[in-house]
Amino acid sequence: MAASWCHMRFFYRRYGLKKYKGHRISASTCYAIQVYSTTAGTGHSEIASSRAAKKDVSGPLPSTYDPEYVESGWYEWWVQQEFFTPKAQGVVGGKQPPFVMVLPPPNVTGTLHLGHALTCSIQDAVIRWNRMQGRETLWVPGCDHAGIATQVVVERKLHQECHQSRHDLGRDRFVEEVWKWKNEKGEIIYDQMKRLGSSLDWSRASFTMANKLSDAVVEAFVRLHEEGLIYRRNRLVNWSCALRSAISDIEVDSIPVSGRTLLAVPGYDRKIPFGVLTSFAYPVSETDGEIVVSTTRLETMLGDVAVAVHPDDSRYHHLHGCHVRHPVTQQLLPIVLDDFVDMEFGTGAVKITPGHDHTDFLVGERHDLQKPNVISDDGHMVNVTPPFNGMRRFVARHHLTKFLKEKKLFRGEEEHSMTVPVCSRSKDIVEPRLKEQWYVDCQQMAKMAAEVVESGELKLIPRSHEKVWLDWLHGIRDWCVSRQLWWGHRIPAYQVTHQGETFWVSGRTDDEARRKAAVMLAVTEGEITLQQDEDVLDTWFSSAIFPFSLHGWPQQSADLSHFYPTSLLETGSDILFFWVARMVMMGLKLTNQLPFQEVLLHGILRDSHGRKMSKSLGNVIDPMDVIHGTSLQNLQEQLKKSNLDPSEVKRASEGQQKDYPQGIPQCGADALRFTLCSYDFTSGEINMDITHARNYRHFCNKVWQAFRFVQTNLGEGFHPDTSLEINRTYSATDLWILSRLSHMIKSCDENFATYDLHHVTRALHQFWLTEFSDVYLECVKPVFLSGTQPEQDNVRQVLYHCVETYLRAVSPFMPFLSEELFQRLPARGDNWPVSVCVAQYPQPKDYQWANADLDSTMATVKDIAYHSLSVRKELNLTKTRAANLLICTDATKREQLSDFRLSLQTLSRASDFSLVSGRQGVPDGCLQTQLSDTCCLAVVLKGVIDPQEHLPKLKNKQRKLESELERVTQGMSRTVDKQVAQKMVEKSEKLKAEIEKIKIYISAVENL
Repeated sequence: MAASWCHMRFFYRRYGLKKYKGHRISASTCYAIQVYSTTAGTGHSEIASSRAAKKDVSGPLPSTYDPEYVESGWYEWWVQQEFFTPKAQGVVGGKQPPFVMVLPPPNVTGTLHLGHALTCSIQDAVIRWNRMQGRETLWVPGCDHAGIATQVVVERKLHQECHQSRHDLGRDRFVEEVWKWKNEKGEIIYDQMKRLGSSLDWSRASFTMANKLSDAVVEAFVRLHEEGLIYRRNRLVNWSCALRSAISDIEVDSIPVSGRTLLAVPGYDRKIPFGVLTSFAYPVSETDGEIVVSTTRLETMLGDVAVAVHPDDSRYHHLHGCHVRHPVTQQLLPIVLDDFVDMEFGTGAVKITPGHDHTDFLVGERHDLQKPNVISDDGHMVNVTPPFNGMRRFVARHHLTKFLKEKKLFRGEEEHSMTVPVCSRSKDIVEPRLKEQWYVDCQQMAKMAAEVVESGELKLIPRSHEKVWLDWLHGIRDWCVSRQLWWGHRIPAYQVTHQGETFWVSGRTDDEARRKAAVMLAVTEGEITLQQDEDVLDTWFSSAIFPFSLHGWPQQSADLSHFYPTSLLETGSDILFFWVARMVMMGLKLTNQLPFQEVLLHGILRDSHGRKMSKSLGNVIDPMDVIHGTSLQNLQEQLKKSNLDPSEVKRASEGQQKDYPQGIPQCGADALRFTLCSYDFTSGEINMDITHARNYRHFCNKVWQAFRFVQTNLGEGFHPDTSLEINRTYSATDLWILSRLSHMIKSCDENFATYDLHHVTRALHQFWLTEFSDVYLECVKPVFLSGTQPEQDNVRQVLYHCVETYLRAVSPFMPFLSEELFQRLPARGDNWPVSVCVAQYPQPKDYQWANADLDSTMATVKDIAYHSLSVRKELNLTKTRAANLLICTDATKREQLSDFRLSLQTLSRASDFSLVSGRQGVPDGCLQTQLSDTCCLAVVLKGVIDPQEHLPKLKNKQRKLESELERVTQGMSRTVDKQVAQKMVEKSEKLKAEIEKIKIYISAVENL
């Protein structure tokens, strides 16, 4: 530990723990820090080192559950042992094809957020289950170069550290800086995945800008271009002036505003108002009249080329064929007739700006109008009349308002609900602009992608996504794939210049492009001048071929033939079209195969209040903060380091103080994974509540403590039976827990197969908590105290079998805890697996002990015990045990329950428990509770309680309940709200039942 002090300091600072100076550190925490110090920050190439020796579990099991201790050491050993590399583990049920998944590659820019943690937890559970089924499995990690996001981060770093822009450096030096940053920071997210326990094959980790994948991107582009499916066209695009690049639809956030709203815009000192509809008049040239138009983007009037009215609008019949005069340029603009105009909105006249509006562009196409571009790449007005030429667009908006007022053409402003398009990366206002860009013709590929879903060849889970899939593909637009960035895959297209003629060719290399051009022009290659396009491809282009590019496509590698197509794609439903649909289209087109057979889609992760997770709300959660815990102070320090506006920092800070007043407790990776998989993640939205993770951390402790009990009672020298054959006199309680174990295994098997992981976690949680720990372990304690040796031996075998089975069953969700405990179990037979990771998942055929009669009888036992414990609680019998009798007139039921007599006594905390056929065997001084038509519970109170002490308390409680009932009854007579009235009725019925119960108690105590 001498070399670990600096790592301790990092550990405490990173996770917001108490000051490291002056505090004692537990041995388990020291071990966790020591392991962290030897593995944190290592790449996947280094993790399989000599340090990754198997964790020593020969010592005693610590008395308390500590996730830092439990989750340290195992991952490095798993990787070193190559458990995650594809190989058949011993097939269950015959030869099966490999089960393959690719991890949706997260952006290289940042760290994991809870959405990534959800994806990793779901996929890891599925891949671990398949691995334990004996299938050959492969889960491939990857990282996306994230063109825009990465460039923004590095540009910001350059500005902060050197006060330089990328243009100061030049393209080549800037790209070098990006690679340097990627190599320094790119492993962070991989390290976090490892901390989550994700069982990825790191030897195949793929970065979308790596040579192998870059070659595949070039190949895909060239093939599609040669086939005519990629073409170049001048069209409107989403343009970020701050980035000076086109952006995809997914990078546009639609911000609704209900009226005048001030928004911060990059490059402006003051916030800019949006949600304002400005009206102004265009004078009609041929008459003395005018046409009033309205717009929320006044600056675009400098690019107006026409005014449109509906041909049936009687207000403008006399102006058909006329023109209006532009007050700035003095140009005459035609009045065009078009039925797209809504006659009921405003004046029924619409200004037309084809170069900066998608709808207007189509109008311009129909009427053969010019499409001037009046806003530059960086957001300044261009190609317009002074003094507006050169003004920034929103400055021009302000000055145009003044200009129109001076010309007496201003007709007012009013608040207007609208949606403001904002670039998610730069927070700039997105500007529609005409730009010459590269497009993918998606029509034929979209048709194929629709057909595979309609035929059932591709399965979407849940099926509710099928309709939106088909609707989107049937209405698909061609895909703009060029971006005006320097970081990314440079487009392999070249502009050819020859004798004043220019055109474009594509090529895998400069030489190939030159040869193509020479052939097309029938000249020698030396006569050709080439210039490669400066733009790069949309990041989604490389992502669309990721399932096969990572295996070396177009080369026919062994991996490509064996592991492609993949088996399952699991991802968020929000990128169904941006990524999933494009992978299907590109896979079908370029490989003639579907890239996967099934798509499992999870919903959007929100906070416990149902709000979208946002930095400005302060509700974004770093999964590492859940795993390790962090203080409120640390959360707020992270806010201060963000790029949020001060007002947003204040709002986010207040949100954190409300939601995490005590910070976030340490939960561990196992508890976080179990929590995320416990949600019905296929629903549209998932409301994540940190208290659930804390509760499952307590559940991990329950597993730990129950294991300690079992380990203690197995004792030294215990030898488990190779298989549990029911060939001895097992008790009814033993057989019942084996029945419940069988039900659990069946539920896990069925629901894993359908990816209903929330049902699997529910079955696992219920078995261990409410059946094994709360019932069975309590029932066997008396056996170890006073049972015979054969009875104790039976219980030991059942305990071992339940625990060993459970650890295998829970392993896909809690890999660390299950491994820690599995390694401490005595080996069963010679073929004992070296790790729970590669042990066989419990199979229903091996657990044929389901017994409905025993399950029903134990349900009755628990109900009887519940009523007996209610009496103990009501009469405060915390230090006294009373004798119980069950009066059961049904001989069959009485015989069934007699097999559980010891369990009844134990669970009821009774001094004795008897079963009798009639009331004649019941002594005086009993409190009797009728449980059913044939069963009545009698609790002996005589000589157990003091009537003088309990009667006043019971009568006082009766008065309070009656007073409360009277208040509720009066409220019922006054309320008119049906829902409120219904709740009052329910409360009234509950109070009446409580009063009747208290009356029975009072009567029984009075008769003592």
